[in-house]
Amino acid sequence: MPTPEDCKDCVIGNRHEGEPQGKIEKIGGYDCYVATPSGDYSKDKVVLFLTDVFGLKFNNNLLLADDFARNGYKTIAPDILVGDPLTDTAHQDPKFDFDAWRAKHGEDTWIPVVDAVVQSLKSEFGITRIGTTGYCFGAPPAFRLAFQNESHVTVLAHPSRLKVPEDFEKYREVSKAPLLINACEVDKQFPLESQAIADEILGGGKFAPGYQKAYWDGCVHSFAVRGDMNIPKVKAGKEGAFEASVRFFNKYL
Repeated sequence: MPTPEDCKDCVIGNRHEGEPQGKIEKIGGYDCYVATPSGDYSKDKVVLFLTDVFGLKFNNNLLLADDFARNGYKTIAPDILVGDPLTDTAHQDPKFDFDAWRAKHGEDTWIPVVDAVVQSLKSEFGITRIGTTGYCFGAPPAFRLAFQNESHVTVLAHPSRLKVPEDFEKYREVSKAPLLINACEVDKQFPLESQAIADEILGGGKFAPGYQKAYWDGCVHSFAVRGDMNIPKVKAGKEGAFEASVRFFNKYL
């Protein structure tokens, strides 16, 4: 996970307007934000929304989950930060110890959450197909589910904490889930060099289930969640990344 110095865009951004329509429910013993389509939808499918460091306390994340629901997918956002997300006030406080916060949020904290939620969705709710969408912090959980072939489609936006090239080589070798990455121009966590490596490993038909990278010019890390909608290129990137994600789910999920 980046430090503020490594990736200031991981911990700043713009709140988007709107009132979340979903609700918090317990699934597998953990809090989840649940966004349900208003019309008819496939009851055996879900989108598992794996958040950035701001988690379920951040309006933008909940609004995005609602947007997927409006496009026909029941969307579940598990609390992978276990009640301890980064907050606007904390990261702006010069006394805030980011390293200490980061140490509390290793994979040993989110793996039990993700595993319990997925197993509950399958055993109690009859879910047979899972699409994941991972933003920043949520990328490793999304990849883990793909490695286990628990998920059927993977969508990432400005991913962080992935090992390059190792994780992409492993993805090619063990996963069956088509992969879309929404990448951007300025991203210390997934820079252009890493994007090129991912393309080389998975692109050009090398990953048979399907690989696509959408590149958003003029955008920086976090654009798909916290981008400034007053900047035309960022607005286009944020909206375009979401549309690309929905199209990918429509095709493969």
